[in-house]
Amino acid sequence: MAGRMKGRGSGPQDADGVQIPEVPPSAAFFLDMDGTLLHIAETPEGVPHDLRLVRLVEGLSRAAGGAVALISGRPISDVDRLLAPARLPIAGQHGLERRDAAGSLHRHVFPEEGLEAMRRGIRGIAARYPAVRVEDKGLSVALHFRQAPALGPQIERELGRLLAEAGDGFRLQPGKMVFEIKPAGRDKGTAIAEFMGERPFRGRIPVFLGDDTTDEYGFAMVNAMGGQSIKVGAGSTAAQWRLPDVESVRAWLERWTAAAMPSGGDGVAGN
Repeated sequence: MAGRMKGRGSGPQDADGVQIPEVPPSAAFFLDMDGTLLHIAETPEGVPHDLRLVRLVEGLSRAAGGAVALISGRPISDVDRLLAPARLPIAGQHGLERRDAAGSLHRHVFPEEGLEAMRRGIRGIAARYPAVRVEDKGLSVALHFRQAPALGPQIERELGRLLAEAGDGFRLQPGKMVFEIKPAGRDKGTAIAEFMGERPFRGRIPVFLGDDTTDEYGFAMVNAMGGQSIKVGAGSTAAQWRLPDVESVRAWLERWTAAAMPSGGDGVAGN
């Protein structure tokens, strides 16, 4: 879809002259975290609290009438930590858990004993590779190999064998220097669809920004809903548009927020 990302429409342009769409006031924003709003760190815990980002999401939420949700692979508790004291609707762990705009929590139901077997298998794999790091998110388990990229194919094969033994209830989710085993049946696309059936998202035009293969589910869902999908960074994608990096995402959202609140840009982040 990269051919659609230049020379189309009358929207604002980033520093490289890439046009992105005009987003109407009736938009509902769905935002990935790592690689989209946040720079990717060596470990998930290595991302610092960022006051500029907090101010940005708070201001964007006010400008969009509350129709802003974070769609992340991180657990909800981790997103809350990074965005404190802001408290927004969130889909965590790729949609396995979700907090709606009213504050109610929703959790995907699946056989817990199957996930415990996955945990044991993943820990056994990690024990053979000291540079690999296990991240247990509660409803899913990830293996990070950023410190040993060459191990990626071997780890994928071993996780594939583990999944084959487990049956159909779990899925391998690849990401940037990470493989994650999660229960099947939920992804970022299903999370967006659930939000779009609820206030204040219902009836609005969905806009989803993401950077990773896990975000392709969200792009496909938003495209099917007639919304606007925006890929951050390089790589093939189903998204209709592209922004180059985290800073361009923040700048674009700040501009939209300022335009939607012309009385002074209340809550818009500054440098």
